[in-house]
Amino acid sequence: MNRIEQQFSKRLSNGEKLFIPYIMAGDGGLDVLGERLALLEEFGASAIEIGIPFSDPVADGPTIQKAGIRALQVGTTLRDVLDELKEVRPMISIPLIMMTYMNPIMAYGIEKFVSKCKLAGIDGCIIPDLPIEEEGMIVDQLEGAGIELIRLVTMTTPKDRIQKIAQKGRGFLYTVTVKGITGVRNEFNGDLSAFLKGVKESSSIPVLAGFGVSTPEQVKKLSRDCDGVVVGSKIVELFKEEKVSEIKHLIHSIKGTEIMK
Repeated sequence: MNRIEQQFSKRLSNGEKLFIPYIMAGDGGLDVLGERLALLEEFGASAIEIGIPFSDPVADGPTIQKAGIRALQVGTTLRDVLDELKEVRPMISIPLIMMTYMNPIMAYGIEKFVSKCKLAGIDGCIIPDLPIEEEGMIVDQLEGAGIELIRLVTMTTPKDRIQKIAQKGRGFLYTVTVKGITGVRNEFNGDLSAFLKGVKESSSIPVLAGFGVSTPEQVKKLSRDCDGVVVGSKIVELFKEEKVSEIKHLIHSIKGTEIMK
């Protein structure tokens, strides 16, 4: 079993919900990456999503775009991130999931990318600009290396397509909660609860909600209708502002959430 499948199955069977924080590799310097990963694990993260800085991140909102620019300005590269992760991976026991786009992967070389991800202990990859029709260029290599391709569905994805995507892989299904890019939201569409429940019914793997989740109240509310949440912009913002205690509080807010029947 992939580490994602093992970890999530164990937590869910224990009645826990899942919380995946996102960080931008290189934001604040690569030398703090291991420290931040260890801190997030200590706070109770179920897994950690690690973003790769890229000049044209089509799915990312202003906060993560700015974090990517800061990382690029200090010279962060995909190769450097993978090398650093290889060094710090022994410190971390929970799954690590890389979030990047196809352009950096193809520029680096698909085979080399997959090989280096395996050496770095990466358990999953999120590639937002890779539709299922095109995933054949990399999915076999990833799965052959024991790395899960994490697929996304949105509120505008047709029901039959959601069902098709939901039956793929053994990691989790990333369910986008907004019609747009990442970033803090004050409120969500009124149809979101029904949408999440519908995706959950269609999926053979855990369903996590992400994009725009930023408060303990949102974490609890969304988690009632699926298996947990992914929080990105708010975590990035809090690390930049050095408000580590608020990150801990946000992750701990997942505890005690009512399990979906």
